[in-house]
Amino acid sequence: MPSFNKVMLLGNLTRDPEIRYTPKGTAVAEVGLAINRNWTDDQGEKKTETTFVDVTLWARVAEIAQQYLKKGSPLFVEGRLQLETWQDKQTNQARSKLKVVGENIQLLGQRATGDQSEPTPSAALTEQRARHAQAGASSRPGSAKDPDLDPEPDDIPF
Repeated sequence: MPSFNKVMLLGNLTRDPEIRYTPKGTAVAEVGLAINRNWTDDQGEKKTETTFVDVTLWARVAEIAQQYLKKGSPLFVEGRLQLETWQDKQTNQARSKLKVVGENIQLLGQRATGDQSEPTPSAALTEQRARHAQAGASSRPGSAKDPDLDPEPDDIPF
């Protein structure tokens, strides 16, 4: 029987990312995400319901989260559900918790700190594309330009 385990969440961090490292040196970050659901009830009254989700991020994704995110930052997470089970040491009962393992994130909004010397990931990507376009144009004279990378397109396609 086929299975599919995919989660997409958009919310705000409830706390600063807590990063630690495994004995092999892999970064692991734990973040809390608050996701709001807004609706209007039968009497026309606006209602809000907040769901809190724990998300675990691994490797470079964890380091990016720790570097760029803080409490209140908006975040889009793609990942999978994982059931964590353990024995409660005090009551000796079996306990479980459903959490999300984030496999990919997108940072939304402005960078939290006022430091403008280091670009955000999206700004760094834009700079990288511009450098790539310039290097590609100079290293391949007469070759066709990629319209997505060309900072000054010759013609507009509409």
